[in-house]
Amino acid sequence: MAGDNTLNFTDTAFDQDVLNSEVPVLVDFWAPWCGPCRAMAPTVDAVANEYAGKVKVGKLNTDDNPGTASRYQIRGIPTLLLFKGGKVVDQRVGAMGKPEVKKMLDPHVISAT
Repeated sequence: MAGDNTLNFTDTAFDQDVLNSEVPVLVDFWAPWCGPCRAMAPTVDAVANEYAGKVKVGKLNTDDNPGTASRYQIRGIPTLLLFKGGKVVDQRVGAMGKPEVKKMLDPHVISAT
């Protein structure tokens, strides 16, 4: 159900897809049973489309990928982590609107000139 530009991250490929990325990566830690997570899905998809080519945007199901969730001490979902150069540069917990997500991303996005 993810949008065309929304990626699906897993424990097995997390280092390759996220930590070794050339561009910033926004990871939405979520689970299918989480109401606020489902409410965030359209926002995550919209941001993925808007920032396509500048930021990788994806979701990581914490039920299916407990290793990565544990590694980053995800205690509440939804949690958004923004990675740049293999490091977490920003983090938000809880559902939020698109303006808040954009505020999180914009300082880390290289504008096309």
